[in-house]
Amino acid sequence: MNLLIAAANGQIAKIVENRILTEPGFKDVRLTLFLRNADRLADLKGNPRVTLIEGSLDDATELTTAMAGQDMVFVAVVDHTPANSWTKNVIAAMQQQCVKRVLFTNILGLYNEVPGEFGAWNLQMVRAGLPAAIHSDELLASSGLDYTTLRLPWLNDHDEIKYTVTHRNDQYEGVSGSRQSVADYVLQLVKDPTRDVKDSVGMADADTQGLDRPVY
Repeated sequence: MNLLIAAANGQIAKIVENRILTEPGFKDVRLTLFLRNADRLADLKGNPRVTLIEGSLDDATELTTAMAGQDMVFVAVVDHTPANSWTKNVIAAMQQQCVKRVLFTNILGLYNEVPGEFGAWNLQMVRAGLPAAIHSDELLASSGLDYTTLRLPWLNDHDEIKYTVTHRNDQYEGVSGSRQSVADYVLQLVKDPTRDVKDSVGMADADTQGLDRPVY
């Protein structure tokens, strides 16, 4: 498999990259890492399974070039651009290069699916970016691509993999989760690209359900 990771210097992206390059179960996965400053991943230069491409999600031409020959795309950043240019550029590049499978990071609260006091607090915190986040999800849903929207919890750096998955029409379960857990879910989709296709998936530590604030 050829996997393109956009915004490849992000914390979750780097966990995904490290596991792919070190775990035997991913030995046939080749990475194309797309980021603004390739020197930030200089330690991966020379790895025969890694191609570093310097570019921006704002640049449709750079993105289309990076997309060539890919089997799956992981966009490891939330699109808060006013006109959703990042989502539009990803979709256009994938369509032009005949790439179908994409995992796209987003936020929780797109469908008023987060209950209780925490849901009200979360809405207050994400309100400014919510219209763009909702539209990113809508663009993917109408794109014809095999997409999965990843609605992330409030994140922490706990050294654990512990999460419950919910789907588009489910109430969100939990408020927080570890970056390692999100990376693990992404890797489950790399292992099985047919899983959760054309769906919007939430993930969090179910033990945080009912809390009124995130667990940091």
